[in-house]
Amino acid sequence: MTLPEFEDNPFQIRLSFHKIIEHLELAYSEKEDSATRKLLDEIREHPELKDGITTIEQIEDNSALIAKISGVLFPPLLTNNEIKALSIPYQGLIFNYSKRFREIIQAAGDNFEIAIRNFDDHQFYVFSCCLILNQFYGTSIDFAKPLFCDIPSGKGYTRHFRILYNADFLEIVAIKETPVLTKKDIKRLLNNYDDLDLWKEKFPRETWLMKGFALMSLIDVTTENAVSQLKGDLLGNGDDPELHLKMESVFRSIFRISEVKIGFTSYDEINGKFRNITFGQQIQSFLLANGNNEALTRNLFKEAYEKLVNDNTYFAIADVSEFIRHIPGSAVAKNFKSFKIASFILAPIVKNGSILGFLELASPHRNVFNSVNANRLENLMQYLTDTIDRKIAEFRNRVQAVIQNNYTTLHPSVNWKFEREVHNFIRITASGKGYDLREIKFKNVYPLYAQLDIQNSSITRNNSTLNDLTDQLGQLARLFTLVGSENHEAQVTPALSRIQLILDDLASGLKSDSEQHIQKLLETFFHPLLTQQRTSSPKTTSVIDAYLDQAGSVSGAFSINRRNYDRTLADMNGILVTILDKRHEEIQQLFPHYFERFKTDGVEHNLYIGESIYPDHEFAEAELERLRMWQLLVTAEMETAQRKLKNTLPYPLGLTALILVYSTPINIRFRMDEKHFDLDGAYDIRYEIVKKRIDKAHIKDTSLRITEKEKLTIVYAKDEERESYYQYISILQNLGVFSGSVEDLEIEDLQGVSGLKALRIGIGNDRSITSYDGLYQTAYDMLSKKPGWN
Repeated sequence: MTLPEFEDNPFQIRLSFHKIIEHLELAYSEKEDSATRKLLDEIREHPELKDGITTIEQIEDNSALIAKISGVLFPPLLTNNEIKALSIPYQGLIFNYSKRFREIIQAAGDNFEIAIRNFDDHQFYVFSCCLILNQFYGTSIDFAKPLFCDIPSGKGYTRHFRILYNADFLEIVAIKETPVLTKKDIKRLLNNYDDLDLWKEKFPRETWLMKGFALMSLIDVTTENAVSQLKGDLLGNGDDPELHLKMESVFRSIFRISEVKIGFTSYDEINGKFRNITFGQQIQSFLLANGNNEALTRNLFKEAYEKLVNDNTYFAIADVSEFIRHIPGSAVAKNFKSFKIASFILAPIVKNGSILGFLELASPHRNVFNSVNANRLENLMQYLTDTIDRKIAEFRNRVQAVIQNNYTTLHPSVNWKFEREVHNFIRITASGKGYDLREIKFKNVYPLYAQLDIQNSSITRNNSTLNDLTDQLGQLARLFTLVGSENHEAQVTPALSRIQLILDDLASGLKSDSEQHIQKLLETFFHPLLTQQRTSSPKTTSVIDAYLDQAGSVSGAFSINRRNYDRTLADMNGILVTILDKRHEEIQQLFPHYFERFKTDGVEHNLYIGESIYPDHEFAEAELERLRMWQLLVTAEMETAQRKLKNTLPYPLGLTALILVYSTPINIRFRMDEKHFDLDGAYDIRYEIVKKRIDKAHIKDTSLRITEKEKLTIVYAKDEERESYYQYISILQNLGVFSGSVEDLEIEDLQGVSGLKALRIGIGNDRSITSYDGLYQTAYDMLSKKPGWN
C-alpha cells in the first residue's frame, strides 16, 4: 500500500533517512566506530532507506532499523515524557512513536487516526506552493499557522494538542522542468488564495520531489484550547440549546474529568438576592433549584457567603455528604445533594468590584472538584467575567424591551414582579412553547392619594385667551379702518362689521369653541383680505406688515397673556414636581412602595404600600403611618414653596391641597390594554369613585368647596382615620407646619358616595419655616413615640 498523501500534490513523496545516513557516514569516516559501522552495514542492505520509501510495507519491514537510525532523535530518558513521532508533514503518515505518544494514541481507541483540525486539500496545496516559492523563487512568504489535533482521552473528555514539525531532515528537489514565474505571476498568486485552479496551473502536480521526513512533536494545549472554545461558544448564540453541552465539554477538558455539570446563578448585589438569569435556557441554576431562591440568601452557609460575596474567592466542597454531616443546616449543600452532586465549585464572577453571579461546577463523584483544582479557573475567569457581564446586560435589555412593549415604563418598586413574569416568558418561549404574559397583581396594598390644584386655573386661562383675542381683534379693526380711509371703504366695511359682531359676542365670555372659530376666521378671511389691501394701499404697507408679523409669531404681542399664563402654570408645576420627586426619593429608601404622579393644573400623586410590593421585608403598620406623615409634610412643603413663588409670577394664583384617607387594603392589577395600574375587584372600585368625586365636593348644606386656598383638606370615612390624622396634625402643629385650629367638616352626598367627612387645617403660621430638610426625620421620630407605634 502506497504512502498516504493528498490526491492533488505538487510533490512526489519519498520517505527517506538520507540526511541522517549521510551524517553517520561522515562521522564514521572521521573516527572509526564499530557500532556505527555495523549500523551502516545494515542500512546498505536496505537501499530504500536512503533512496526513498514509497509503501507502508517498506516502513513496517524496516521498523526496527528505522528505530535505530532515528534513535538519536528519541533519547530513551525522554520517551516517557516527550510526545514525538516521525512523519511526512500534513500527509497523515505518522510512525515510530515515543512511548508517551503511543500511549495517547492507544487510549484514543483502535481505529483512531490523527487529523489536523480545520486543514483541507486546498490549504495543503497552497502551503506546499508557498514552500516552493520561498525555496526556488526567492520569496519570503510567512504562511505558517498554528496546527492542532484533537485526541479522545478514553476517560470521557478530549485532549487538544498543538502540532510542531521539525523539517530539518526534508529537502525539496525539482524533478521536472519547473514553470517560469514572473513577479506579476507571483503577485497574482498572492492576491488569489481562493483560486486553487490558478495555483495548480502555476505549480503542476508532481513537478517537485519532497524527500526525507519530519520530526513531529505534540504540545498539550488542552486548557488553552478549552478557553478559546469557550470564548467562541459564549460569543455565539446565547440561546443555543446545545450551549450547556458545549460548555460542559470544555470544562471536562480543563479539569480532565469525565462528568461535569455546569450551572449559573446571577446575583443582585443591590438587593442581596440571587436570580436565575442565564446565557441560555438549558443552563440551570443548582443554587436556585427546588424553589430555593427566596431562602438562599438567608440560608447560604456563612463560610461560603464570606468566600463568595465578601472575599470574591472560590468555594469548593470535595465531599458533599461529609460536609452535610459537619453542617447539617446547609440548604445549599442539601440542594446539591438532591442533584446527586458529590463535589462542586462555586466561582464568583466579579466586574468592577460588583458580583454578577456565580459559576457552578459540579460532579457526581467525590473529590473530583476541590479547593486545589479550583485554581485552574484563573486562566478563564476574566474572559468569563466580560462575557457574562455582556450576556447579562443583553438579557436585561431584552427583559426591559419586553416590559416596555407589553407593559410600559414601570416604577422600580414593582419592576421586579414584571421582570419575574418576563423571565418566565423568555424561558418558556425559548423552549418552543407558547406563553401569554399574565396580568400583574398586588394584593392587600394601602392606597394614598393627594392633589394640589392651582386655584382658578381654568378661569385664568380663559381670561388670558379672551384678552389676547380682544386685543388682536381691536388692532385688526383699527387697521381696517385705516385701510378704509385710503378709499377702500367699500371693501373693508364688511370686515369691520364682522369684527364688531365677534367682539360683542366675546363681551359675554369665552365659549368652548370661540378660540378655534376666531382663529379660523383670521386665517381664512381677515388675513387674506388684509394681504390683498397691502398691495393696493402703499401708505399702509408697513403697518399691515407689522401686524402680520405679530399675528404669525408665537412670541408676538397677540399671545402675551396666554404666554404669561403658560409661564405661571409651568413655574408652579415645576417647583411642585421638583419638591415631590426629591422627597419621594428619600421616603422610597425607607420602605419601597409604588408611586406615580401626574401634572395637570397642579400635581397629584398615588402611592400604594404593602408587603406584596416589597415581599423581602415584613410590612408593619408603622410603615404606613410614616408614609402618611410624609404625605402631609410634602403637601405642606409644596404649598409653602408655591406661596413664596407666586408673587414673582405674572398671575399670583394660589393652591388648594387635598388628601384622601383610605385605610382598607385594596388589590391592584396592571391592565395590559391600558398600560397602567387599576383596582382589581368590585369593592375596591369605591376608592376610585371617591377619588374622582371629592375634587369639586362642597361642605354639606352649603355652596362652599371643601378645599380652600392655603389650607389642607383631609377626606376620610372612618372615625379611627380621624383620630390617627388628629395625632399627625398635632405633631406638625408643634413643628410649625400647620397653624390654626382644625375644622371638622361634613361633605355633601356625592353620586354613589355618602358619609364622607373632612378635616381642614391651615398651612404655615407666624413661625417661618426656613427649610423642611430636617423636619421629616424629626416628625418620624416624634411619630415613633406615640402610643401604639410598632
